[in-house]
Amino acid sequence: MKTSSYYETMAEYNQWMNQKLYGICAEIPEEKRQENLGAFFKSIHGTLEHILYGDRVWMGRFTGQSFSGKLGHELYSNFDELRKERELMDGQIIEWSKTLSPEWLEQMFEYTSNVDGKTRVLPTWVLLTHMFNHQTHHRGQLTTLLHQLGYNPGITDLPWLPSLYD
Repeated sequence: MKTSSYYETMAEYNQWMNQKLYGICAEIPEEKRQENLGAFFKSIHGTLEHILYGDRVWMGRFTGQSFSGKLGHELYSNFDELRKERELMDGQIIEWSKTLSPEWLEQMFEYTSNVDGKTRVLPTWVLLTHMFNHQTHHRGQLTTLLHQLGYNPGITDLPWLPSLYD
């Protein structure tokens, strides 16, 4: 799991799933995307924003270009703008994942949590794995909301990632 190819695959999976889910979300009326459906981040839009927020925070830490947004604050009220920013971030994650080295993944990484304000030091590979796990966790919440509204995201499992068969 500490190889760069793992993280390249996860970056591609992230992009594939985001394209798939944003495509479905684009079909949902704006008021329904924004409606509080009782999810952890309230709405479909709020969940999409939180995933982007998490990626920006972690990528900022990893690249030394910190992100100053606040947890739980709206990033983009406009869905099309949010989608555009998501696409840009996914491209950045893919390109960045191609630069990872085993040495970088193995080194210790210090960061300060935006959740509890504590500073922690962990192996970089653990934190990068967390970034991808965080995406998957919240996309799981999103697919539940979509199912509840009658939208079927189809298969979301990693073995169906199209690039695995190229």
